[in-house]
Amino acid sequence: MRFDIVSDTHGYLSDELLSELEGADVIVHAGDMCSESDFHTLNGIAITYMCKGNNDWGYAYDSYVTNLMRFFAAGLRWEVCHYRERLDLATCEVAICGHTHRPFVERDAKTGALVMNPGSPTFPRAGGPTIGRIIADNGKVQSAKIVPLRALDWQES
Repeated sequence: MRFDIVSDTHGYLSDELLSELEGADVIVHAGDMCSESDFHTLNGIAITYMCKGNNDWGYAYDSYVTNLMRFFAAGLRWEVCHYRERLDLATCEVAICGHTHRPFVERDAKTGALVMNPGSPTFPRAGGPTIGRIIADNGKVQSAKIVPLRALDWQES
């Protein structure tokens, strides 16, 4: 299964981002979407699991969108929270966070959990716009990487 990981879109889904998400089995959004219509757009591409970020407090997403999202997929326990420090790595195999707009992928030394921050496709703070991609099946992560996107249309003009 292909999981595309996004965070901190802040109300803007670029054409390149939407194109890159095509073919995903699941989209995981780590908060600060800031747009109910964007939530529905992503759900039209693939089932979308999302947690709320610090800028999502005024939006009416589906009732299952909370500050901490847990789900089971591809034989793995997933946890999604906007803030890394609020993740409980002892209760999951894959942990997704956002907030910093700085991408990384690492294994937690203590628990072995895969931890990813996909950066931001909209307002990156380290390099260019990015998303994450995880390929997983039968309880195993086969690959996890940061996918760079080209500069956003509005940044190029």
